[in-house]
Amino acid sequence: MSKYAIEIKDLVKTFDSFKLGPVNLTIPKGTIIGYIGQNGAGKSTTIKLLLGLLRKDSGDIRLLDEENPNSVELKDKLGVVFDDLLVPEEMTLIDLEKFCHKVYSKWDKKQFYGFVEKFNLPHKKMIKNYSRGMKMKLSMAVALSHNAELLILDEATSGLDPIVREEILDLLLDFMQDENHTILISSHILSDLEKVADYIAFIHNGKILFMETKDELKENYGICTLSNEEVNNIDEEAIVGRRIHSFGQELLVKKSLVPDGIKLQKPSIEDIMIYFVKGVRQ
Repeated sequence: MSKYAIEIKDLVKTFDSFKLGPVNLTIPKGTIIGYIGQNGAGKSTTIKLLLGLLRKDSGDIRLLDEENPNSVELKDKLGVVFDDLLVPEEMTLIDLEKFCHKVYSKWDKKQFYGFVEKFNLPHKKMIKNYSRGMKMKLSMAVALSHNAELLILDEATSGLDPIVREEILDLLLDFMQDENHTILISSHILSDLEKVADYIAFIHNGKILFMETKDELKENYGICTLSNEEVNNIDEEAIVGRRIHSFGQELLVKKSLVPDGIKLQKPSIEDIMIYFVKGVRQ
């Protein structure tokens, strides 16, 4: 049995105006990975390929040791939450529970209604009339009520108010109390990933620029503000990206390649993403 929940090797998908890959990622079991990148970078395409919603051009994908994304056994072990609700909206919550009981072999009705009460979701209201926040909570309740081992979330917290987002993040951390559980979460809200992610993978223009632990990222990179003259003392290889100001330059640098004496600030994940993109553009 593999120690990885997700294994992606040389994955390629080509569209008329965009190419994903080759993508290589291995995600250890028992971890939360934040998948970041600009709009159109390839995050959602990757996730759709993982779930068999798109056909790959080439490459290999294994989820929980399973190569067939459409296998019944695998779908039983997956909890999926998209930006848009995946469940039928022309039904009530009660109808949905009965539907899920038929779909998932390990469906836990008691656990589901526990989440329903926790989130104060109405039982008899048509799902199509739920607010966005209510729909997202319902999606999380379904994903967490059938003994899933791997959660895949694509922009699940976008557009939600901070209190609802915090509730969902708490659920994810509770889910991770089982060391065999794994979460892949794609999000534009990088402050959420700062709170929960173990690893960060950054995709840009269809290619993975890095995958590192969150702690390694913050330890390996630093931000410094220097005059144009001082910048000349920094090896170009050390500079990941830069902002040009009237008074000088602000740099994201590799700490190991910077001379002693340079004052460095610890970057946020958002800082790192922005500077990597700026560096790629130059």
